[in-house]
Amino acid sequence: MSVYAKLEALNITLAKPAAPAAAYVMHVQSGNLVFISGHIAKKADGSVWVGQLGKNIGTEEGQAAARAIAVDLIGTLQDACGGDLTRVKRIVKVMSLVNSTPDFTEQHLVTNGASTLLAEVFGAQGAHARSAFGVAQIPLGACVEIELIAEIA
Repeated sequence: MSVYAKLEALNITLAKPAAPAAAYVMHVQSGNLVFISGHIAKKADGSVWVGQLGKNIGTEEGQAAARAIAVDLIGTLQDACGGDLTRVKRIVKVMSLVNSTPDFTEQHLVTNGASTLLAEVFGAQGAHARSAFGVAQIPLGACVEIELIAEIA
């Protein structure tokens, strides 16, 4: 099944990438690698998904936020590929920052929300290296921020 058929089966519509919120660009290509800037969690209405894991957000909600970020990352990746996700050869690396209390230890489980979706959409090419960190704060109070590196043809 193609990437686009998988997105359709999952009822996912990709949006155009958001404009950068500061002095950076949304993606940079170097050789065959595309580096996607960090995307913060947003709710379906476009508002920032604010909160702190271990305080006022649980692991399941954090996973949903990470999944929503993965959808946005795929949209930005599509833009980086000139509109053609079939150019994606591999999702290489995902780095996740989870706004969490000092005693919260499930950052890796939160990040699974994004990793699982990437594997569903890209199949074996979606399996990636990953880091998941707990941090004291994320811009705009978002609960999760994720960046991605992909190899394209």
